[in-house]
Formats: sequence, C-alpha cells, structure tokens
Amino acid sequence: MRLARFSIPGSPIRIGRVDGDTLTDVSDAPDGQGGAIGTSLRAILPRLAALREAIESAVGTTHALTDVRLEAPIDDPQKFLGIGMNYKEHAEEAAAAGIPTPTSQLWFNKQVSCIVGPFDDIHKPLVSDALDYEIELAVVIGTECRHVAVEDARSVIAGYLVANDVSVRDWLQKRSPTFTLGKSFDTHGPIGPWLTTDDEIDDPLALRMRLTVNGEVRQDFQTNDMIYDIYEQIAYLTQVMTLKPGDILATGTPAGIGAPTGSFLRVGDVVRAEIQELGAIENTVIAEPVPTPAAR
Repeated sequence: MRLARFSIPGSPIRIGRVDGDTLTDVSDAPDGQGGAIGTSLRAILPRLAALREAIESAVGTTHALTDVRLEAPIDDPQKFLGIGMNYKEHAEEAAAAGIPTPTSQLWFNKQVSCIVGPFDDIHKPLVSDALDYEIELAVVIGTECRHVAVEDARSVIAGYLVANDVSVRDWLQKRSPTFTLGKSFDTHGPIGPWLTTDDEIDDPLALRMRLTVNGEVRQDFQTNDMIYDIYEQIAYLTQVMTLKPGDILATGTPAGIGAPTGSFLRVGDVVRAEIQELGAIENTVIAEPVPTPAAR
C-alpha cells in the first residue's frame, strides 16, 4: 500500500490510499475496534497489517493527486535519526574534503521540528550560505522494538519514504560538531511523498536514487552502496534505545553532495529527490523570512 496524509483547501488533514494518479480518502474506514482509521498515520502503524483489508477496500471520496496537497506522511515521530557518511563513494568524497571516515556507525538527531511536506519550500537560512542537499532512503519503524537481530530487522519496518536530509554545512562541521544543529534548521526535513509499505518493495537495498537541482543531476546511485545496510542500522540502534512506531531513520546519502565543490543551494533552486518505487519529492529554496521584532 501507499498511504498519504493530505489536505484540500478548507478541510482538515486526512489519510488517503494512493493508487496510481488517484487518492482515496480512507480516514473513515472502520478500525475493527468500533472506531475509524482516523487522521494520524503514526497512530495506525502498529495495527497496519490488521487494518490492511479495511484500507484496501475503503470506498471514500476519491481525488486526483494533482487536486490535493500532500503533507508529511509522518509529521510527529518521536525520533528522526540520520546516519552520517554511510555510502562508500560519499565517504570518499567527504574524506577528500577533509572529513574523516567514521570507524563505526555515526548517528545524529534531526529535530522533528524540521519536518515539512514533500512539496513544501525549504529555507535558505539567514545565518548561512552553505545550504546542501542529501537524498536519502528513509525507513519508518512499525513495531516497538529493542535488541533486534540483523536477521529480524526487516520485520519491524512499516515502510519507506523519500527524504532530503538538508544540511547547513558550516553549522554542521564547524559550529555544532554533534551535527544536530546543522541538520535541524526549520524546513530542512522534507519527506514523502507517501509511505510505501514494506511489502511493496522486493529489496530496499536495490533501489535507484536520483537527485537533481534545477534539472541537473547531482546524485545518482543505488541503495546497495551503503556501508551499513538498513538491517545493520536497526540492530545497532536498538542496542541503545527502543525504537517506536513512526520513528524515522534516514539511512545515508550517496556521493554528489554540494560541499566538496562548493555547489551550495541558492534561493530559487528547485531540488527534486526520487527513489525507484517510492516516488519523488520536490522542494523550492526560498529565503528564510526575516523575523519581526515581536517574534525575536
């Protein structure tokens, strides 16, 4: 299944099933417990298998995708985590730029307040000219889990998203060595366009991912270039913490980021990130609004 959160003018956000170029509202489908599916995708993830029949057979209002606003599929995760330098060629280009290759998995937080929808604008910060892009396969956890073995890790995955791990390089490498600040500026976590459930994907480690800026290809790789695959990532993290339904793991970016050549994003740039079988997100860079005195 492909499940989206969407809105239309004058109406609240709803959940829809995506079939080709159309979206069917499934928010009022029965949840098997005397209620309805509702409007929180994160809330239904633990029961997604049980709800599949109701969602697939729902006959709610149908919309053309072009007539709705797609929202972030998961807007309220407890965690939004990312792994650094997890693609072989990306680690090589980072090393050439003076960034050492980590000897183990290198994880950081993206604060959840950075999340925006798949076609929302992203801000060029007032405080930096070093705005960069990173296409990433994002994994969404479906089952609360701890101490997961590598061979069992796929069983806790609800599905996948396309993510752009937008990064502010000078804050990332110089002003905040933990990565958190440079990865967490408002609007710097576009995800979507919908959640593609795990059963739809034969092999998430064999997907082509492609990012363009104003139509120019900047990143074009397969997910099989990961140093630590997504199952190893889940096993590693769950040695430390409990992962909860809706938690998002950004699993690394391939070579081609802007930092090594200084090809940073500018106001007006259009960034499109597409992953095979998952769809595409597209975001325009705009200037961060100048705060009014009252908002400071």
